[in-house]
Amino acid sequence: MAPSDFAKADVAQVVERLTTDEAIQLIAGVGFWHTYAIPRLNIPAVKVSDGPNGIRGNHFFMGTPAKCLPSSTALGATWDTALVEQVGRKLLAEEAKLRGASVILAPTCNIQRSPLGGRSFESFAEDPFLSGLISAAYVKGVQAGGIGATIKHFVGNDKEDDRMAYDSIISPRALREVYLMPFMLAQKYAQPWCYMTAYNRVNGTHVSENPNILDILRDEWSFDGLVMSDWFGVYSLDLSIKAGLDLEMPGVNKWRTLDLVNRSIQSRKVTLRTIKQRATKVLELVKKCAAGAPEVLDGDGLERTVELDEDRALMRRAAAESIVLLKNSANVLPLDASKFSSLGVKKIAIVGGNAKALVLSGGGSAALKSSYFVSPYEGIVNKLKEARGDVDVSYTEGARTYMILPTLDYDLKTASGERGWTGEWFSHESDDSLAAISEPLHTQLVDETRIFISNASPKGLTKRWTLKLTGFIERPYDIDFEFGLTAAGRAKLFVDGQLVIDNWTRQRRGDAFFGCGTKEEKGVYPLKANKKHEVVVVFCNVRGPADGDEDEALMDSNPAVQLGGAEVKDSDEMIQEAVDLAKNSDVVIAVVGLNADWETEGYDRTTLALPGRTDELVSKVAAANPNTVVVTQSGSAITMPWVDEVSTIVHAWYLGNATGDAIADVLFGTKNPSGKLSLTFPARLEDVPSFGHFHSENGTVRYSEDLFVGYKHYQYRSIKPLFPFGHGLSYTTFSYSALRISPLEFSENDGPVVSVSATIANTGPISGSEIAQLYIGPPPSTALTHVPLQLKGFAKAVELGPNEHTEVTIRLDKYAFSFWDAVIDSWVVEPGTYTVWVGPSSSDLVLSGEVHVSKVYEWRGL
Repeated sequence: MAPSDFAKADVAQVVERLTTDEAIQLIAGVGFWHTYAIPRLNIPAVKVSDGPNGIRGNHFFMGTPAKCLPSSTALGATWDTALVEQVGRKLLAEEAKLRGASVILAPTCNIQRSPLGGRSFESFAEDPFLSGLISAAYVKGVQAGGIGATIKHFVGNDKEDDRMAYDSIISPRALREVYLMPFMLAQKYAQPWCYMTAYNRVNGTHVSENPNILDILRDEWSFDGLVMSDWFGVYSLDLSIKAGLDLEMPGVNKWRTLDLVNRSIQSRKVTLRTIKQRATKVLELVKKCAAGAPEVLDGDGLERTVELDEDRALMRRAAAESIVLLKNSANVLPLDASKFSSLGVKKIAIVGGNAKALVLSGGGSAALKSSYFVSPYEGIVNKLKEARGDVDVSYTEGARTYMILPTLDYDLKTASGERGWTGEWFSHESDDSLAAISEPLHTQLVDETRIFISNASPKGLTKRWTLKLTGFIERPYDIDFEFGLTAAGRAKLFVDGQLVIDNWTRQRRGDAFFGCGTKEEKGVYPLKANKKHEVVVVFCNVRGPADGDEDEALMDSNPAVQLGGAEVKDSDEMIQEAVDLAKNSDVVIAVVGLNADWETEGYDRTTLALPGRTDELVSKVAAANPNTVVVTQSGSAITMPWVDEVSTIVHAWYLGNATGDAIADVLFGTKNPSGKLSLTFPARLEDVPSFGHFHSENGTVRYSEDLFVGYKHYQYRSIKPLFPFGHGLSYTTFSYSALRISPLEFSENDGPVVSVSATIANTGPISGSEIAQLYIGPPPSTALTHVPLQLKGFAKAVELGPNEHTEVTIRLDKYAFSFWDAVIDSWVVEPGTYTVWVGPSSSDLVLSGEVHVSKVYEWRGL
C-alpha cells in the first residue's frame, strides 16, 4: 500500500489496533520535523516545516534554497485578503510540496502589543480584526493547496525575553477581545488543521498544559484538529496530556518517552484512554495530509528548489503591494527615469547600510536560504537600465546598520576558487573527549558562514565532535579587517595561522542561536592587497566555561557557529563621504533600517531607534540634498527623529527575495503604492501603550494597557503618533462619498447584521488602489469601559483609473458590535446607537453614520 492510502483509513479502527507503546509514540515527534510512522498499520510519518514567510525545509544548515516572502507585517499592510489567499495557495502550499512537508508551522497571528517584540514582524497587525482576517486568508490559501496550516502561538506570546517562563496576566475582556480574537476569526472563516501552543503562561499556567485556554478552542469554537506544542514548549508529562495537547514537538529531549508515559499510566496519572484520544488527533491529521497532498507522502522525501516566472511575478507583486508611502510632501516620487534628461537628472546617489545588504526577513524560525535575492541597490540600477536613462549611479554605505558583523558568504572562497569554504568533520577519541581524531570523517563544501547545524551533523560522529572550516579572503587593497565569531559551542579563528579570536577558552553567554550562543567576540587582522589570506575556524559542539557558569555543556540540539566581518572604516569619514556624494547628486535614495539581528526570535529589541549613526546619516544627507528619498526597512515600528527634515519616506518592511525589484517598482511608479500601515508608528517609545510594563518582572508580564492596544491607545489618550495605524499615501488621490447603511436585521447565528456601502473615486491623474477602513464606536451611554474606535471591516478598491469610481460594501455582524462580559462568560451586544466611520486611515475618517440596535443579544462559540 502507498502511504497516501491512509486517506481511506477508518481512524477509529486503527486506534483500536494500536498497542499502548504505539499510541504513546504517536503523541510525540520523531527528530525535529516528523511524526511517528507505524508501518505495520500503514501509518506514514508526516513532515512539518517552518514558516511563516517561506518554507525552509528540514535544515537551518545548508538548507534547500527557497522562496522568502514578505514578512507578515508586510502582508498585513496589503489589507488584501484575496492576495494573501493567492500567496498561500500558489506559493506557500507549492513550496511545502517541494520540501516534502505536509504541514507548515504558520501563520503567526499574535498581536503586536509592542514594536519591541522580537517576533513582531511575524504577526500581521496590532489590530485583532485585521490580523484575524489576514490569518484566515493565509490559512484558506495554504489548505486549498492540500497542505495543513498550523496557526500560532496560541496565545499571549507577544514578546521573546523569558518567553518560556513569563506569565501573561491578561484580563478576561482583553484576552477575548484582543488576543484570542485573531485565532477566533481564523477558526470561524478558515478552520486551520492545527494549532500550536505558546511557550508562556497565561494567567498562571503554561498554555501547553492550560485546560482553561485549550477548552476555549475545543469546546467553545468546536475545533476538531490537532494541537501541538511549540518546539521544546512542553514542561510536564501528565498535565499537558490531560489538558488536550495532542502532539509534543520535537521528538528530541522530550517528555513523552515510552518509559515515562508508561509509568504515568501505571501510576494512574494518565489513562490509556486519554493517550489514545491524543493519538486519534494525530492520526486524523495524517489522514487529512494523505488526502490533501498525497504526492507528498508518496514522494521520495527529497527537498527541491523550483523557480517559475509566474512565482517570481507573484512574489514581486505581493512585495510591492505591501510597501507604504508614508510621506511625499514635495512630490519627489514617483521618479520618472524617462524624463531624467529633460529634468536635468544626471546623478543618483544611493546611500545606507541596507542598500546592498542581504536583508530578507527577521531572524529565528522565519529565516531561510533564499533561492535568489535582489537588493535595493540592484533593483534601482536594473530599473534605470530598463528605462535607458543616461544616469550615473554612485553608492556609499554612510553608516553601519548591523548588530553582529555581517556574514562572509560572498567573501570567502575555497582553495579551488568556489564560493564558500571547506568543512571537515572530526570525531573525537570518545564521546567524552575533546581530543579530535586526525582524519576527518566527512568533508564538504559549505557556502554559508552562519552555520546553525542543529540536527544536521553527519552520521557516525561521536557525541562530541569538531568542525574545521577553511577558506580564503582577498581584497584588492590594503585594509584592516574586523572579524566577529559567535558560537553555540566553542570556537577559535585563525588567519594565516595566527590566532585572531579565542571564543573557546573563556566565553561570554549571549542570546544568539535561540539563546544558546555566546556574545560575538571580535578581532582585527590586516589584509594585504591581492593576497589570499587563509581563514580557519575550529568549532567544537561543547560549550566552554564562562564567568558565573563554569559548566562545559554538550550542545546536542543547537550547535552553531557564525563568522562575520567587515572592513574597518572611520564612522566620521563614512558619513562625510555620503554627504559629499549627496551634494554632488541630483537625487539621493537612502536605504536604511533594521535586519534579522535586531528583529528575531529569541530576544526583544531594546529601542525603536535605527542602529548606530543611521539617524545622523539621514539628517545630514537630507540637509545636503532636498531631493532625498528615504526607504526604511523593518518588520515593526521604528522612530524617525528626522521626519520633518525629509520630504519623502517609503516604508518597505522585509520583502524577501524580490526586495529590490518591489522597491524599485514603487520608487519609479511602475507600481502606485497602496499599502497601509498594519501597526502604529509611535513618535517615541514612551508613547507605546505597553511602555513600562512590557518586560517580564520576576516572571510576570502585566497587560496593563488592557483593551487599549495600538491605535486604540493613541485615540483614547489623544497622543499623536509618528504615523497612524492604517496610514498610507498614493501617487493619486481618492474621495469618499455616499455612505449608505442598510436597515438592521437580526440573524439567529450572526446577531445584528447591516451592510455599509461607500463610493470611492479616483480624483487624481493615474490609476491606483485604495483601502477603505471601517471603524465602530460604542453607544455613548454605556456604563462599561469600551474602546471608542475599533476596526471592524475593510475593503480594497483595486486599480481605479483616473475619474473612475466604485462602490465598496462591508458586512457587519455580531463580531462588530459585541464585547466580552466576564460576569456571565458570554459575548454581549448592548442596545443603543453605534457610530460607523469610514475613511482611509484610523486618523482620517471622512464618512460617518449610525446603527441603532434595539435589544440585547448574547452568544458564545463562533
